[in-house]
Amino acid sequence: MNAWQDADGHVAYVSMEVAIENDANTYAGGLGVLAGDTLRAFADADVPAVGVTPLNDAGLGEQHLEDGTQTYEAADWDPSAFFDPLDVSATVRLGDDTVTVGAWRYEVETADGSVPLVALDTDRPENPGWARSLTRSVYGVGLDRDDALAQEAVLGIGAVRVLDALDYDVHTYHLNEGHASPLVLELLRRTGIDPDAVRERCVFTTHTPVAAAHEAYDYDRLDALLDLSEALACVRERTSAEAYHTTRVALAFSRYANAVSKRHQWVTHDLFPDYREHIDAVTNGVHVPTWLGEHVADCLDAYIDGYRRAPSRLRHATLVGDDDLWAAHQAQKRDLLELVAERTGVDLDPDVLTLGFARRAVPYKRPTLLFEDTDRLRRIAAHVNGLQIVFAGKGFPGDDAGDALVSEIHDHIDALAGDVPMAYLPDYDLEIGRRMTAGADVWLNTPRRPREACGTSGMKAALNGVPHLSTLDGWWVEGHVADATGWRIGPPPFDPETQALSDDEEDAVDATALYDRLADDVLPAYYADRDRWLDVMRNCIALNGAHYHARRMVGEYCASAYASSSSA
Repeated sequence: MNAWQDADGHVAYVSMEVAIENDANTYAGGLGVLAGDTLRAFADADVPAVGVTPLNDAGLGEQHLEDGTQTYEAADWDPSAFFDPLDVSATVRLGDDTVTVGAWRYEVETADGSVPLVALDTDRPENPGWARSLTRSVYGVGLDRDDALAQEAVLGIGAVRVLDALDYDVHTYHLNEGHASPLVLELLRRTGIDPDAVRERCVFTTHTPVAAAHEAYDYDRLDALLDLSEALACVRERTSAEAYHTTRVALAFSRYANAVSKRHQWVTHDLFPDYREHIDAVTNGVHVPTWLGEHVADCLDAYIDGYRRAPSRLRHATLVGDDDLWAAHQAQKRDLLELVAERTGVDLDPDVLTLGFARRAVPYKRPTLLFEDTDRLRRIAAHVNGLQIVFAGKGFPGDDAGDALVSEIHDHIDALAGDVPMAYLPDYDLEIGRRMTAGADVWLNTPRRPREACGTSGMKAALNGVPHLSTLDGWWVEGHVADATGWRIGPPPFDPETQALSDDEEDAVDATALYDRLADDVLPAYYADRDRWLDVMRNCIALNGAHYHARRMVGEYCASAYASSSSA
């Protein structure tokens, strides 16, 4: 029983992307993976919920790498292999056209329960050609700005109307990012322009401080597209803004709002000072049964009862024996290296410390920070028994900066061959993410402060006993316990000297700190102090794994967000 089950109706969890299965290309990155974990945790905790997302049957496409150049092909998968078509539809007026929105259903199942995911689909013969593509590509890849706005309207307005057609009694709409903010306009229309009634029905989570996620549209453009003049006038008055700012709309019309880590909460307060008192923090978590590697799971089963249903019991991981934990980790490491050999042809050594780095290829993630001083990197690797690195990550299609980062990493892989063996796994997906977070020896994370809202790959690694080596940003501000769960790179998050630095100066400071950590702490412990290393591995599970899980996250949402309304 959870803290919210005395409330009537469902939570409708609305997200532009949801990752459900490895071969279903329905997502773009971290938000989708988190959404999938959230729905699984809803199922585990018996929360009456339904997910809503576009079908996204074209996804981002499949990434192909040739000499460091990434290209994308349309994803080759059949939605009917995963989803069941539903015999319902709704219509959304978009400009001069009435667009029919169909729906598919996928059942998100766990050992303890299930929740449905409803996927919206405009690729129907009765729709005009331009509208048929609105639910195909994640975040409007290949769409112009007007069509990307129409995609958001289909998500927000379509979610309300399709769930109504399916006879869902929705208690709370949970908007994830501002993409779904047109949902507010539909609720305003339905309530006769009653902003307080709408506010009682909505909660909102902002997932990033990156400006691209906080879109703004001209009101005249929205009015021409949606013909919802009264609702838009109410929004304009309530937000006191000259443009329709998706995040501000969601904040203004939600009874509860949150950032996804305590650090992100502070950053969001600065971005939206008018809502400082309104924005809470619920730090993300990962779904333990999904991300725990097979061999470490078998090892933990011998020492801890019931941790899959009660992940807080992982605090007892301090009892796990040295030999058992090391053998389990090495088995998962071999699984990773076998995948690397199969996908890239690169043979890496299971006895050499292996760094893992897997992120979306964007500049603020700084995937090339490790190569600021390649001569020093060579010396560090030569001074011990070696160092090797596994990379993965997709740049967004059409993003020149992402393309350049992927190409630069490949240039360094070639230049450092023989000194620092490296591999880049193409077409980063859920399975690659599982193998990497379970099998790396150290998880590397180098975001530019304060751009990382949370980050969950380090949580997945910690769950498997893999220490984190990261700048202090996102969840790591909370999860870092010095010399116990991993190592920080560079100064603390509020260091005034660092905040005054240019990007190039900050990169130089952090790169030096990264090399120092590798040379002075990480590599000596791994190669010369196995007892200390195993203590860190156990602490990762007991301190980080026992707290940063989706069951705890969903419990906080039930207590703080979903329970705070009398059903409107």
